[in-house]
Amino acid sequence: MKKRPALILDHAKLRSNMDTAIGWCRDANIDVAGVIKVTGGMASVAKDFEACGAKWIASSRLEQLVRARDSGVDLPMLMIRVPMISELPELVRTCDYSLQSDYSVLKATDEEAIRAGKIHNVILMTDLGDLREGFIDKDELVAVAKYTEDVLSGLHLAGIGTNLGCYGSVIPTGEKMKQLASYTEAVEEAIGRPLEIVSGGASSSLMPVFDKEMPAKVNMLRIGEVVFTGPLVQIREAYGRKEVDDMSDEVFILEAEVIEAGTKPTYPIGELGVDATGHTAVYKDRGNRKRALLAIGRADYGDPGDLVPLIPGAEVLGASGDHTILDIEDCAENLKAGDIVRFKLRYSAILYLTASENVTIYEI
Repeated sequence: MKKRPALILDHAKLRSNMDTAIGWCRDANIDVAGVIKVTGGMASVAKDFEACGAKWIASSRLEQLVRARDSGVDLPMLMIRVPMISELPELVRTCDYSLQSDYSVLKATDEEAIRAGKIHNVILMTDLGDLREGFIDKDELVAVAKYTEDVLSGLHLAGIGTNLGCYGSVIPTGEKMKQLASYTEAVEEAIGRPLEIVSGGASSSLMPVFDKEMPAKVNMLRIGEVVFTGPLVQIREAYGRKEVDDMSDEVFILEAEVIEAGTKPTYPIGELGVDATGHTAVYKDRGNRKRALLAIGRADYGDPGDLVPLIPGAEVLGASGDHTILDIEDCAENLKAGDIVRFKLRYSAILYLTASENVTIYEI
């Protein structure tokens, strides 16, 4: 019997999505770093990326890249979170490439690479306004690039990159990509040679690819979200990009068990304070309605808004740490305790679920 809550990974659908996304990039002369972090670094997913034509395997967690390498994946490994100084020995041992945006971390990486007798490839990040990692001043970026090229003998300056749309919600427009291209040209002029890599961001940076506005200089994207969520991806929901509509949004399916079903009021009874997360919730009085209680909660998936019920008429009302509440008054199925409810998932829910010790992952 399948143990629940269960997370089902359909590799055929995943590989189909990967083929589509990598094909878009290939047509634009862009190589793909396949990002495995949302899956908790599943080695099978890294192998899917390899089979579908990704050029690197990428993650923000070193242990995930170790797992991919130990599983036999032969692609270069790319660390996409600026490394901690405390993890540099493992970084140099495990990874071929890393994103870098701090002078002291860069210098410490150089020292560790020299100790290990290796040359480590770095991609210097520039902040184009999203205000996460990266050198925000162009002149500083150029100066650090030249210093890396001329002085840091344990490092190879492989390229520059940027990240958009993660913290500051900045859209990766064609204009932003042109800015990245101009910074690339400035670095190349300073070091006297072309860079191998210009990394234009993540799945959201497919927008200028779709619009045919991506500068020729940009030749790498770090792709994860779109292949795991398909039409539930941010670039579809926030920006109306219909190009992803033919991709599958059922790569991951969550199965949760009903532990209570019955009719209750829709407005709490008594003096109200805060909910289990410490927030003041808003409730709408819809009278008495049938609802189902599921044995899974925020501790497993984060935001209940990231769950999309597959049963017509079911609506996610909310959740506590270990319970999820569905309105099933208008549900197409007469749910009862012991029944299974299935959900499609947005990106953040997958990120939480693959890390939850209470959720069993099944691969098909």
